Amino acid sequence: MESLLNFMLEALNGLNKDLTVFIVSMVPILELRGGLIASAILKIPYIRALVLCIVGNMIPIPFILIFINEIFAILKKVKLTKGLVTRIEEKAMGKSESIQRYEFWGLLLFVGIPLPGTGAWTGALVAALLRIKLKKAVPAIFLGILLASAIMSFITYVVPFLLKLA
Repeated sequence: MESLLNFMLEALNGLNKDLTVFIVSMVPILELRGGLIASAILKIPYIRALVLCIVGNMIPIPFILIFINEIFAILKKVKLTKGLVTRIEEKAMGKSESIQRYEFWGLLLFVGIPLPGTGAWTGALVAALLRIKLKKAVPAIFLGILLASAIMSFITYVVPFLLKLA
């Protein structure tokens, strides 16, 4: 994640800092976690950073939930992309056990606990593949993003502040 974040910050160098953080938060793998780290690096005030990261992370979610199954169905018909789509589906579904079992709470925790391979993008992908209804998936993912923002805020803003006091 660190090298991807560094690449994104370098690629977006010269853009407005807020726009940079917003874009980073929309990118799979980086998402809100990367956005908050980028915000701290770019010295964006916490509340503004938090809003930018949450909104940036949420924007792709409805599109994934609504369109990914149809997009994957089309891509599976193309020999060049069929294997890639199949691997993405298998990897996402390999992480789906807790989401299948607990649906709303499983999805919320999957998105909210910032571990490698988790997050809003993967959570939305799994929810779409499991055909979880939008009225259940969107709030679970949003609340998961809020949980992730609390955890990452502590790591990226509170811990460095406390270390300066020590």
